[in-house]
Amino acid sequence: MDTRDYLILAGMAVLVVVVGAVATTKPLDVFLLDGAIEAASTTAAMVWITWWALVFGFAIAGGVEAWVDSDDIADHLAGDGPRELALGTFFGFVSSSCSYSAIATAKNLYKKGASAGASLGAFMFASTNLVIEIGFVIWLLLGWQFVLADFLGGLVLIVLLALAFRYLVPDDVLERAREHATDDDTVSCPNCGMDVDPDETDYTREVDGTTYYFCSQSCMESWDPEEANTTIRERATSLAGWRDLADKQYKEWGMLYDEIALGFVFAGILAGFVPQSVWTALFGTEILGSPAITVVSMALLGAVVGVVTFVCSVGNVPFGALLYTEGLPFGGVLSYIYADLVIPPIMEAYREYYGGTFAAILSVLIFVAAVVTGALLHGVFVALHGLTGIVFVPDPATVTVTEFHIELNYKAVLNALAVVVFVALYWLHRTGDDAMDGGGSGGHGHDHAHEHADDEEHAHSHEGGDGSVAAD
Repeated sequence: MDTRDYLILAGMAVLVVVVGAVATTKPLDVFLLDGAIEAASTTAAMVWITWWALVFGFAIAGGVEAWVDSDDIADHLAGDGPRELALGTFFGFVSSSCSYSAIATAKNLYKKGASAGASLGAFMFASTNLVIEIGFVIWLLLGWQFVLADFLGGLVLIVLLALAFRYLVPDDVLERAREHATDDDTVSCPNCGMDVDPDETDYTREVDGTTYYFCSQSCMESWDPEEANTTIRERATSLAGWRDLADKQYKEWGMLYDEIALGFVFAGILAGFVPQSVWTALFGTEILGSPAITVVSMALLGAVVGVVTFVCSVGNVPFGALLYTEGLPFGGVLSYIYADLVIPPIMEAYREYYGGTFAAILSVLIFVAAVVTGALLHGVFVALHGLTGIVFVPDPATVTVTEFHIELNYKAVLNALAVVVFVALYWLHRTGDDAMDGGGSGGHGHDHAHEHADDEEHAHSHEGGDGSVAAD
């Protein structure tokens, strides 16, 4: 996220407080004090509930990225059949949860010959909404029902996008978009996957007659071409393999910490400063006396909220949990979560990658698919509850995100263990840096995260340190 995005979110936060002050029946000073206390309590509660899941989730994702070789995946995604969609979904699942990284990687796959359905549908969506860490956070804040719905709905959305690319989008539009993506003359850094202009970079290495282009000196120095020849067991049982894991998880934190923090804080502000009367007016009325129309309308509203809040990936789950407790229906929350790939900064990146026409088509397709999937999953889960008696749509009252209590229970133990794991991995990351005279692969992750926040065109496109999406 760049400075403009932060300013927009700050303006939205001020607007929330102003609306709340106008709508409340409390004296202004009491409203502001009570709201600030509740906002802080809600934010702290969400951090307490999810801290261990974030640490372990990023560590697991880092291990998958560091130890699993997914080289030349574009070659496996050339078609748009079930096999290619399944592979695209799998490769997305084991990759980053950062939306900016996901769209950059998908673009690189698409320009190398992957089909739109497999790259811009399956891979891009799975790497944002079906990854391990977001599943952990959804489970803790919203319950297992939402995890199941997120996964099943994600598969439905991927199929919808693949069908749309195949039957609704003309082939010449798809090819022009691919040509536009190819015209940038960039290649992928073999260490982190970031876009590199061969004519501008000062960092190159030649191995076996092939020239590799790097985005930074740290990437060039830390890249080991022999890593691709090691097995998962060798990587997982070596100090170098664990340092690689530490570097990858640190890079994930570097790219997502602001999104996650903003999600917690913004949810806290909404919980503290928006009176119940406002939530009731938004979500508490049946539209045209029709439950079906209401479900679709709320799914549409959820997607719109997802677009305008600017927060994506793991960071939008806390906000979604708050919306659910305040009355946004099950399907509306799903549509909200799915719409993180059409927030304004990402739509601008689509325009830069593929041109204005295809960017508009892609954004509309994702938005419509998010609404349709949310409404469909709402109906299916309500029906399953009626048929089986199992609670597939949880009571919003069971989603507790506003009460902050520190007790000596499993959460305390897991959070304490998470602190130990976080510190240990950070130590591995920093000692790796020291071994490289301050230029280790871990150090570049944080720097690149800020670079992609300034310019989405240079977002990470990492599919592992082995250079799996590097140019041939």
